[in-house]
Amino acid sequence: MELTVVGGGLAGLTAAIAGAESGASVTLYEAHSTPGGRARATDPPYVANEGPHVLYGDGFAAQWLLERDLVPAYRRFPLAAVPGVRMREDGRVRSALSPALLGAAARRRLRAPHDRDFGSWAREHLGERSARVAANYMGVALFDHDPSRLSAEFVWERFQRVLSPKRPAPLYLVGGWTALVDRMARRAREMGVRVETGARVDALPGDRPVIVATSLASARALLGDPSLEWESGHALLVDLGLRRGRDPFVVFDADECGFVERYTRVDRTLAPEGEELVQAQIPVRPGESRTAVTDRLERLLDMSLPDWRSRVTWRRDQVARGRTGALDLPGTTWRDRPAVDRGDGVYLAGDSVAAPGLLGEVSVASAVRAATAAVSARAPRSV
Repeated sequence: MELTVVGGGLAGLTAAIAGAESGASVTLYEAHSTPGGRARATDPPYVANEGPHVLYGDGFAAQWLLERDLVPAYRRFPLAAVPGVRMREDGRVRSALSPALLGAAARRRLRAPHDRDFGSWAREHLGERSARVAANYMGVALFDHDPSRLSAEFVWERFQRVLSPKRPAPLYLVGGWTALVDRMARRAREMGVRVETGARVDALPGDRPVIVATSLASARALLGDPSLEWESGHALLVDLGLRRGRDPFVVFDADECGFVERYTRVDRTLAPEGEELVQAQIPVRPGESRTAVTDRLERLLDMSLPDWRSRVTWRRDQVARGRTGALDLPGTTWRDRPAVDRGDGVYLAGDSVAAPGLLGEVSVASAVRAATAAVSARAPRSV
């Protein structure tokens, strides 16, 4: 059978590989000159991902990729870096995680409802301070100015994943996420997938089945379906090349939902010799100007890396809106997001559709579901 995939990011490449594994003849169309989508990184000497990326080793996406030898060289969270973890709380950067945060993390047996906001539920079960600190800490994974307004179940499940009592789960991909998408694109071609780059698709292909693995905004325009909307994050992201100094590994922000991370603590290939690559983010508040949010992020940097301004060798600012994954509001779960199966041989894949997982895990899970459903729907029926 023929299978068409529109979009060559993480979801599209996953769908193409999964479809080819099931015996489909796959053609993938990517508008950019190279596959990768938001999983691409900048070219050396400063290799910065298109926004904060993380692959959690305990999730479905990592398992699926590792089973197929698609994950490039990686390093686990360095336990030796734990002394370099900081937290901003009450206007000060402290040299340890907040006791209020650790107290919340210890309540692992709690189960949160999906139909209450996290703030009111957490104040009731964790106390005022722990509720506030836990919500703001989750800015590192949700990119929202006020995680306390989101579904309690949604935030609490992710809080428990990020603050696992076991060895931290993040896998740091050596060379950035471009190394992952390059490996996936190479595997797809080896499996016979026709990868057409520089091929923008402006109308839904007539050949079915087709998997639309784009942002919801692009899928909405392509399918002419105004229902394809969902809440997502809105954040300012700043990448910095800095001359080497005595910087912490990561600073979590329990005041304004931001964070600062020195990626070269794990992977020295991301910046030139003698330099560091740092990425910082802070969510944008409703109605906030670019100048105002930049000032807030730079104040976080001033507190985290006091001499950063005098050490800058490279800088890139970008705003991520609607491209940091789904956010579930009270009364909703991932099952309420736009469905993978749109009917008439059309399927959706991406980080804001109806599939479980954390951040990019949703892209992989939805793509595997879409490819499985597309191939199953066209498979010959036994008589």
